[in-house]
Formats: sequence, C-alpha cells, structure tokens
Amino acid sequence: MSFYQHHVFVCCNQRAPGEDCCNNHGASELMGYMKDRVKALGLAGEGQVRVNKAGCLGRCDDGPLMVVYPQETWYTFIDREDIDEIVDKHLVGGEVVKRLAR
Repeated sequence: MSFYQHHVFVCCNQRAPGEDCCNNHGASELMGYMKDRVKALGLAGEGQVRVNKAGCLGRCDDGPLMVVYPQETWYTFIDREDIDEIVDKHLVGGEVVKRLAR
C-alpha cells in the first residue's frame, strides 16, 4: 500500500541557457500553484496527496511534465487551467485527463 493516494512529481529541471527544459515553461511556478491548490482543498498529507519537485524526468521534448504515482500517469501542462483539471479530475475524481496524458 502506498503512503500517499497520489504522489505527484513535477519536473522543475533547469538546463543551461539555450537548452530547452521544463522550467523554461514555468514548471516551478505551476508546481507551486498545484501545491497551494492541493493544500487549499484539504488534500495534502498522509494517505492523500503529495506534490514534489523533481529534477529531470528524461522526457524534455514532451515537457513540461509531471508523473502521478502509484498510477504511473504522465501529464504535460501549460497553464493553471491544466493544473486545475489534473487536480479536479485525477487527484480528486480518480479519472485520467486524457487530453494531457503522455
């Protein structure tokens, strides 16, 4: 059994200038927004949801990226609306957001 119902790893990797990476697309800011949203909904903590910053997840061409465990669901995202949809549909409702899944 997993310690968290959902454990989210958001790639916040920053590469050298001129190299594309998730953080060039606002990943750190959006991860902060996701953490705040999860806390505001009362979903944070043991048995619930944990949102973590991750280094490179090795899929920069698909980024920005996150992966949700234990379901092993990969998502791309570009704005707060995408984060809201992932939180509402996947983390709360248990449904994969197919349009963002990678």
